[in-house]
Amino acid sequence: MRVIAGKYRSRQLIAPQGQQTRPTSDRLRETLFNVVAPYIEDTIWLDLFAGSGAVGIEALSRGVRSVYFVESAASAIRTIRKNLQTLKIEEGANVIERDVMASLRQLEAQAVRCDFVFLDPPYRKQDDYEHVLEFLSRSQLLNSGAQVIAEHDKHFDPGEIFGSLKRQRILRQGDAVLSFYARDRELD
Repeated sequence: MRVIAGKYRSRQLIAPQGQQTRPTSDRLRETLFNVVAPYIEDTIWLDLFAGSGAVGIEALSRGVRSVYFVESAASAIRTIRKNLQTLKIEEGANVIERDVMASLRQLEAQAVRCDFVFLDPPYRKQDDYEHVLEFLSRSQLLNSGAQVIAEHDKHFDPGEIFGSLKRQRILRQGDAVLSFYARDRELD
């Protein structure tokens, strides 16, 4: 696993030990960032269920202002911190060791506003997609024009509409799928 492009291009990343996390593949991350690259300069990201932190680190490498890495597994938190330390990333990285829903409520209370949210819950925890997307559809966390991107298995569809969030695009790659959601202006 490596950083695809930007400031930390080709630098190696480690993944947490065991089967608890499933890091987003280099190829899928490259596809994701090919789509969002023109829009990410100086933006704020939430990397939910962050695992190794590869998505958020890729974002920082490509000029994102700030990333909130949200993860509850201690081994994954150690891995994120190790990857950040190895790359000497000291600014723009905020690591939150807490349940995703509790973290979202905390960030909203702190008046954090983001432009991109990437969520990749363990595939076996399918309810997490609905909980997070429903919360985000009602929350003040999303700036105008924000994108919410959910990675999921090709055999699972998280859904089309969650409150004001509507799926705008689907990208399939192997067994993985990226669903892109944005606020539907007609529902606001």
